[in-house]
Amino acid sequence: MIDLKKEVQFIKGVGPNRVKLLNKLGIYVLEDLITYYPREHEDRSKPKNISDLQDGEESLISAIPISRLSEVRIRKNLTLCKLSVRDETGICQITWFNQTYLKNSFNINNRYKFYGKVSVKNGRVEMQSPVFDLENVDKNTGKIIPIYPLTYNLSQNTIRKIIEEALKEVDGKLEETLPDYLLEKYNLYDINKAIKQIHFPDNFSSFFEARKRLVFEELLSMQLALFSLKNNIDSNKKGISFDKDVYMSDIINKLPFSLTKAQLRVLEEIDKDLELDKPMNRLLQGDVGSGKTIIAILSCYKAVKSGYQSAVMAPTAILASQHLESFTEILKDTGIKCELLISGTTKKKKEDILKRLSDGEIDILIGTHAILEENVIFKNLGLVVTDEQHRFGVRQRSKIVSKGNNPNVLVMTATPIPRTLALILYGDLDISIIDELPPNRKKIETYAVTKNLEQRVNAFISKNVEEGRQAYIVCPLVEENEEIDAKSVMELADNYKNNIFSNYRVEYLHGKMKPKEKDEIMERFKNGEIDILISTTVIEVGVNVPNSNIMVIENAERFGLAQLHQLRGRVGRGEYQSYCILKYQGNSKIIKERMKVISQTNDGFIISEKDLELRGSGEFFGTKQHGIPEFKIANLFEDIGMLKLVQSIAMEIINKDENLEREENKKLKLLVNKKFENRIEI
Repeated sequence: MIDLKKEVQFIKGVGPNRVKLLNKLGIYVLEDLITYYPREHEDRSKPKNISDLQDGEESLISAIPISRLSEVRIRKNLTLCKLSVRDETGICQITWFNQTYLKNSFNINNRYKFYGKVSVKNGRVEMQSPVFDLENVDKNTGKIIPIYPLTYNLSQNTIRKIIEEALKEVDGKLEETLPDYLLEKYNLYDINKAIKQIHFPDNFSSFFEARKRLVFEELLSMQLALFSLKNNIDSNKKGISFDKDVYMSDIINKLPFSLTKAQLRVLEEIDKDLELDKPMNRLLQGDVGSGKTIIAILSCYKAVKSGYQSAVMAPTAILASQHLESFTEILKDTGIKCELLISGTTKKKKEDILKRLSDGEIDILIGTHAILEENVIFKNLGLVVTDEQHRFGVRQRSKIVSKGNNPNVLVMTATPIPRTLALILYGDLDISIIDELPPNRKKIETYAVTKNLEQRVNAFISKNVEEGRQAYIVCPLVEENEEIDAKSVMELADNYKNNIFSNYRVEYLHGKMKPKEKDEIMERFKNGEIDILISTTVIEVGVNVPNSNIMVIENAERFGLAQLHQLRGRVGRGEYQSYCILKYQGNSKIIKERMKVISQTNDGFIISEKDLELRGSGEFFGTKQHGIPEFKIANLFEDIGMLKLVQSIAMEIINKDENLEREENKKLKLLVNKKFENRIEI
């Protein structure tokens, strides 16, 4: 049997240096390599006449050299190599940069195939840096070639050769992962054929069939895993029913603000769940600033007044501290005791909290991952709330739930996922959506600008800081990286601090800092001790700073729309008109379309739909910030039809064989177990 866990360093063509590069791509073992699917394929099998070539397209030509390769030294470290070739219809000038080793590669008596990007100007046809083969050789041309997502210093040719070697090792030896009855009923390729044809297809028809099979498997295993999870939760039938005589309206009527219709609707759904004797498992989706925290507070109030404790888990210490402030303020006259437990809590204080918690003297414990520790014992846990649920996986959620006897669970997220998609993806949760913002929230004015408006943007920031406001400046990276030409936090902070905004208090924040450092800087920003905060996306789930009214995002084209929308939500939380300025580079149609969408709408659900459409689910969910399983091949926008089909198949299978114990479903059981082993983040 083939060992799919064989380390990549033992695959032919992988040396010690390449191991590190492959690891960067998430490739560690043979299985990772054969499931590292191409992002696209180039058809290099059909030559075109030179006279038919179009400007800007990638094409294959079959031609004869009509000159020797000439070299022109442009400057130090830059040499231009030129070759003229012709076919029966015309002449093409070919150029390569710094490839002097090609000098003796071409013979005017031979015919060659060239594949590269074409430029046609004033009737003159050129091709830049093409790959090539002799007419009767099919190494770089003459077939459909896979194009892989890459990291710096790893070429397409190199990864292709490595994957070819890996495919030779597994050829015909992979164990089938789907039952025969599904392969036959849905006319699917077997696993060996699918893996071979997804990388190096004989033709595009074979590629589509291979993709269909692999997408089917990926989505089916996810759906079965989700249904199994839901059944496990539902099978613990007996839950905790809260007191019908405890009314959330007792608090609602005393609030200094009115709740929206959407908030009231969601509270009604939660209230009904909490009074049933089966555990609530509800996902609460609401855009940034839609008022999810008050829902959590009112749910916890009902739990405590029904005689149970609540746990509220947030992804960062600063967010947990902010929750403590909100909970304490709103519940101050109720006699409910709230406490904070984070990794920075002193040993003495922690011991005191743990004792009071297990004695039942603490009603609501708010904290970070620190709540998950073994020694955190509740006397009577009845409700678990996780905020920004995408930061916590299934295991973490079940760990905190196990601290009570089937407690009710409310998971909250500000990540808007289109409802149809959410219903399919969150198979184990009921869904509530807050789809309106409080009436006092001002629309955040959003502008997409190019580099030539930089000075105006800086002047605008200065004007607002002079008026007493604060600004965020967000960029994608922490330090300069050869792979991506983007501004780093360090470089940017240095320039802003010492040059552009030297009159103001400028600080920076990034994910590589210690949690304590990050919290201190956010605290100082919140307290108005910092004017301009330069940061990576660590502020995406962050603290409420009502005085900050400007969000500038550098290299906005590098972020997903849903992520830009999340970042934008950091401002607009106070009484001041707020602005989000997107600085972008590039003229591609898709970049312009995305900038237009984010500038024109503030509705997170519309934005997430558009993001899916424009970028596909690979990138949309690839950030891992959404907590949806990592898809290697499925694209939830393109494959929504397959997703619906697979969901009905999964439901049918689970209805007949709830625990996948029948002989014909043994392979499916293995697939589902593997999904859980790889940590479904939901």
